[in-house]
Amino acid sequence: MVLPWHNPVLLAEQAATIDLLSGGRLDLGIGKGYRYNEFAGFCIPMEEAEERFDEALSVLVKAWTSDERWSHQGKYWQFDNVVVEPPAAQQPHPPLWMGAGSPESIEKVAARGHNLLLDQFASIEQTGERIAIFKAAVEAQGRTFDPMSVAVARSINVVMTEAEREQAIAARMAGRQRTEQLASHPSGRFRSSINSYDEGREGAEAGVLYGTPDEISERLQALRDRE
Repeated sequence: MVLPWHNPVLLAEQAATIDLLSGGRLDLGIGKGYRYNEFAGFCIPMEEAEERFDEALSVLVKAWTSDERWSHQGKYWQFDNVVVEPPAAQQPHPPLWMGAGSPESIEKVAARGHNLLLDQFASIEQTGERIAIFKAAVEAQGRTFDPMSVAVARSINVVMTEAEREQAIAARMAGRQRTEQLASHPSGRFRSSINSYDEGREGAEAGVLYGTPDEISERLQALRDRE
């Protein structure tokens, strides 16, 4: 869920409703977004993304955890004497999985006590480095690191022949190029975090699991070992 696009009180109510209907099985993934064209489509300046994310997250948690009516006067959102219903099934609120990639943003996730959601573009080595940063930040606060508090997004392509592998890699590279075009400002003024990854074949192979079921199983184990 890209928080800068959403009214945080409405989102709190919608998420709590889903949590109740699912019997307390909702996990909510959140991020600040990274595609310029999407922010433009919602008429939200992308340079406001981080501030909007921080404020929306603060309101979201307050909406779930307040037992009484409350108010909020922020830069982007103002709420007066509100109560959010229904309450979520999970208390104090459903688990939050916060997308992050830079060391600073990963440390923010740890400081807030949320779970870490890592992207699908990083290599196994980069993923391991980010998990290590998160682990150190959690332990620096006197908490025990739980490997299950980290989720890694990953595309999987089951290929049985070299020709199928080449076809899958070519499709991945084309998809990456399209994503980078959508993520960047036409003038080049804003460059998304996705642009920091290798745009060529090596990058296309590093962030995806290609291979037979056995080969993919081995690479999944390598990812798990990074914890």
